[in-house]
Amino acid sequence: MPVVGHWISGAATTGSGQRRGDVYDPATGRVTKHVALAEAGDVEAAVASATAAFPAWRDTSLARRTAVLFKFRELLDARKPELAAIITAEHGKVLSDALGEVSRGQEVVELACGINHLLKGGFTENASTKIDVYSVRQPLGTVAVISPFNFPAMVPMWFFPIAIAAGNTVVLKPSEKDPSAANFIAQLWKDAGLPDGVFTVLHGDKVAVDGLLTHPDVASVSFVGSTPIARYVYETGTAHGKRVQALGGAKNHMLVLPDADLDLAADAAVNAGFGSAGERCMAVSALLAVDTIADELIAKIKERVATLRTGDGRRGCDMGPLVTGAHRDKVTGYVDAGVGEGADLVIDGREVVPDAQDDAAAADGFWLGPTLFDNVTKDMSIYTDEIFGPVLSVLRVAGYDEGLALINGNRYGNGVAIFTNDGGAARRFRNEVQVGMIGINVPVPVPVAYYSFGGWKQSLFGDSHAHGTEGVHFFTRGKVVTERWLDPSHGGLNLGFPQND
Repeated sequence: MPVVGHWISGAATTGSGQRRGDVYDPATGRVTKHVALAEAGDVEAAVASATAAFPAWRDTSLARRTAVLFKFRELLDARKPELAAIITAEHGKVLSDALGEVSRGQEVVELACGINHLLKGGFTENASTKIDVYSVRQPLGTVAVISPFNFPAMVPMWFFPIAIAAGNTVVLKPSEKDPSAANFIAQLWKDAGLPDGVFTVLHGDKVAVDGLLTHPDVASVSFVGSTPIARYVYETGTAHGKRVQALGGAKNHMLVLPDADLDLAADAAVNAGFGSAGERCMAVSALLAVDTIADELIAKIKERVATLRTGDGRRGCDMGPLVTGAHRDKVTGYVDAGVGEGADLVIDGREVVPDAQDDAAAADGFWLGPTLFDNVTKDMSIYTDEIFGPVLSVLRVAGYDEGLALINGNRYGNGVAIFTNDGGAARRFRNEVQVGMIGINVPVPVPVAYYSFGGWKQSLFGDSHAHGTEGVHFFTRGKVVTERWLDPSHGGLNLGFPQND
């Protein structure tokens, strides 16, 4: 069975360790390959290669760096169907969703192609007599990116294009559940002319993560995942002197007011709740419906869910399987808990009949169909916990104020949406809601690349969001230079504290 190896010094290698992880096709439940799991020696080799490559890449001109970025962008654009197929085979999401993921990641590559403008410093001539002051931004060194399974291409691309364009070298630790996309991207970088060692892929589990968090030659860590692990990454990385941005979990709400277009809201709830089988940090999982329109909205959602096909992502289905059997069982456990806690199960995804390639795949794939609960209360686990699956919970509220209080009282603050035709209510919501990314009649408010991505509260540990201007600042640090060029008329001693003359 093939083994997905690390990518170190511009080539694939299975490394020094013998540990392997299983990689599944979620639509069949079968192991299709293995992935090498790093040992301490592999971490050392990966970081050493990146650290050795840094001085030359740092000193490479912006013109040459961006030329490589442009070439990478063209290769990525030409071969995105191949990358999407790899993602579907290992993650399970449908092909159209995988293509969309690659395209959204490509936006950050395109932002990085124009990084010259974002790296410009400031200059003040004659700030003091014959003294000029200016600022520059310089790369950090070797930086680590630890990414989750749900977006094996897009989430790493939130970080590494900007890091590389700014002059850093990158060690990417992708999820061991769907590792092959990272190696495909590494080969594209090599084909684009990126020097060996500037982009490294290290596969593994906690051994690899802890190795990167504690290695003295790693300057920063960028992480996306669950809140408990994000907190661990932040605390461990900062304790070892690293700059850390750790994006955590979410419980994204969608508040529907009585004046909203309910057809639009129903479409949005289905799209945002069940797209990518709910395995999105920006998925809507809590639908707050004002009492007067709740029954009608739920009826419209049921009509739409009845038209969805759940099955193999390569067969033109609307929703694919979950990523692993263990994760499917965890999500199913939440469905069981919701029933036990007294919520009304309107649509039971446990009863789904998947569109699979054969009977064995239908039996063994990691299936769970769209699931809808009504009359959920804020103390139920299906509301309090991040489920990360196709489970949408409806909480009925009296109006705007109760809905806002629920959202602001939640420990997460990643994304939120409001559906209304009242501009005043939308403007008030935008001001009062305590969430980092807001959609107004937009269910999944992922910003374009030149704005930054990130939440508030327990959805973010660290001060910097991903990509955009904040991403550029995260991967660089500032210097301020004060200089004077003496002329023959200047001289003499003065031991006093320098003054602005």
